Amino acid sequence: MHHIEWDEHAGAAANARRELPALVTEYFTHVRGLLAKDPPASKLHRVRLATKRLRYTLELFRPCYGPGLEKRMAELRQVQQLLGEVNDGVAGERLLMKAMKPSPQRARVRKFLEERAGQTARKFRKHWTEVFDAPGRERWWTGYLRREARKPGRAKA
Repeated sequence: MHHIEWDEHAGAAANARRELPALVTEYFTHVRGLLAKDPPASKLHRVRLATKRLRYTLELFRPCYGPGLEKRMAELRQVQQLLGEVNDGVAGERLLMKAMKPSPQRARVRKFLEERAGQTARKFRKHWTEVFDAPGRERWWTGYLRREARKPGRAKA
């Protein structure tokens, strides 16, 4: 995980411009690596956590950027929402399986919930591949984050 090296003399905008592109590149690399292993829905929770960490870190630097960051954060929120749906399905299955006694009905419910979690996971993967990580998207992120950031508290003219 990328640790931000904060230069106390540089200011928030300069630190953001220097550190955030590497953080985003690490995120893309991390998620691609996990997805390359074709994990089951239950293992996508790590991607959800990495997405949350990135989003919360970027939120700290909102004053340094303009509306372009808001657009990118909205895309992260969409990824996070899809991953939340996957996680809800997996967690729901676990809860129901603990609550139900072994029976043919339990086996049918489990199969249904596993299939549903798999469908939601496929929906996430499709969105990741075709939208979030489409060709040029990582560069769209890093190029924006490298640009001259605004000084906090100053509106863009």
